[in-house]
Amino acid sequence: MGDRSVLVELGDEISPQVNRRVREFSIALMESPIEGIVEIVPAYRSFLIIYDPLKLTLATIKSRMEDLQKKIKEIEIPEPKTLEVPVIYGGKYGPDMEWVADYHKMGVEEVIRLHTGTTYQVYMIGFMPGFPYMGELPQGLGTPRRETPRTVIPQGSVAIAQRQTGIYPVESPGGWQILGRTPLKLFNPLHSPPALLEMGDLVKFVSIGEAEFKQWQS
Repeated sequence: MGDRSVLVELGDEISPQVNRRVREFSIALMESPIEGIVEIVPAYRSFLIIYDPLKLTLATIKSRMEDLQKKIKEIEIPEPKTLEVPVIYGGKYGPDMEWVADYHKMGVEEVIRLHTGTTYQVYMIGFMPGFPYMGELPQGLGTPRRETPRTVIPQGSVAIAQRQTGIYPVESPGGWQILGRTPLKLFNPLHSPPALLEMGDLVKFVSIGEAEFKQWQS
């Protein structure tokens, strides 16, 4: 991946099992840093190693990854945390809710039931700081992205695309279908860590009303 990064692939499919291996390797490398590695960027089934070529060679990285693979099961990996995320669904907070319901030929309440009825795994953080890619949606709720992305999506918007769901941590453009909004703040650069969620975490969405939503905001 260029003259100072290498991509380590641990599988050829998106699955909780492959993603767990990515998490194991990433945590192991962060807890036992290798001199010359600048940053580790985990994804669904792979992770990118950015390194200083003046301190570390590609051959050394390959050798260290092979050694780590042999020892990975001996490394204690912390259990992921579980977070309940309150969401106000539909209306001005979820402008695509009616479209999604019509697309699947079901009522709005059924869309909400399906979306809140699953515990999602955070596969990766990407697109922007703190944006969690989570899966997987129930089979009956898989939905295509919008044909035309929006130029502005409010902070906290909870959205779906294909079999994924995510939360926009800050106001931004985006093309996912917006079902609702959470009052939780997903990213604060002054906090450590700055992102509320991280790879491997589990998320359960909980439907709330407008009064409760405003209480959270106050």
